[in-house]
Amino acid sequence: MHFHTVIVGAGPSGLACARMLGDRGIQALVIERHETIGAKVCAGGITWGGLISRVPPDLAEKSFPVQHIITRLQKVRIEEPTPIIATVNRVKLGGYMARQAITAGAEIMTGWQVKGIKGQTLIIEEKESRKKQEISFDYLVGADGSHSLVRRHLGLANNKMGIGLNYQISGDLQKMEWHLNSRFFRNGYGWIFPHKDTISIGAYVPRSVMPAHQLKKGLIAWAGTLGFSLAREQARAEYINYDYQGWRFDRIFLIGDAAGLASGLTGEGIYPAIISGEEAARAIIDPAYSAVIMEGLLRKHRLHSHMADWTGTNPIFNIIAGEVVTLGLRCGLIKFNKLEMAV
Repeated sequence: MHFHTVIVGAGPSGLACARMLGDRGIQALVIERHETIGAKVCAGGITWGGLISRVPPDLAEKSFPVQHIITRLQKVRIEEPTPIIATVNRVKLGGYMARQAITAGAEIMTGWQVKGIKGQTLIIEEKESRKKQEISFDYLVGADGSHSLVRRHLGLANNKMGIGLNYQISGDLQKMEWHLNSRFFRNGYGWIFPHKDTISIGAYVPRSVMPAHQLKKGLIAWAGTLGFSLAREQARAEYINYDYQGWRFDRIFLIGDAAGLASGLTGEGIYPAIISGEEAARAIIDPAYSAVIMEGLLRKHRLHSHMADWTGTNPIFNIIAGEVVTLGLRCGLIKFNKLEMAV
């Protein structure tokens, strides 16, 4: 089989790319190794400036015009007239984006894994039957996450990674909280994100400053101080790639986590995934496209990466920076959306 564009990975970046290509009459094939689209370790937060306005209201499980930020010295309440962040179910979001892509003309193959890339041909294997198939392409898009095979095919390493650790427990809370506590998370943070019938309790930190087992230990201890007992709950972890080394390689593109476009500071990845997917589609449609939106995203990405590096190497600076930014939010000198990846 031959397709104009083959996209490896049916996450938000790959599906956004497929939908935009389809809207312009280019049929894309999306290959997804999992049977279910959308399942991923994630707090499930989407920002107003970034994504809330892009998805149907019924996909938002809960919306929060108020954010609570807690440091070792401050407790800050920030309120906006419109929701700052909403929580979504990633499987429902994936299903919605998949339907959009299919309606636009994309084809999606689930349960198939890419086993190799030779020139402009993919060798794929059905996970259940082990049946192999070859697919040729004009353009290839790597949307296959932090451990991207397409990225490895290009010879790019992953040196800058974050760790996201999440517990999804039963419960009904109304407050969304961010905890900057260097005792437990160094230059990362802990979160409490209420969903419809569950609560996401988790933490993020750059891998260079804290290994996964230490983060888990800190997360359980921190949650215990707030009355949550997580020791017997099931933890799920995910590496988050923010080692950006390019997104456009002649007829091969990297988008989302495969390109290392997540925020090194916060781990935010859904917004840069969708934006980069759309930008790759525009560049495939028009090779002369200047990618001005991507340039803005990359400026924000560089800023977040530098801040993650600075705070990760200097514990005192990390504490001071966290308190100063929180004070700025408290006084209205810094808007919450300035900390997002949205451009």
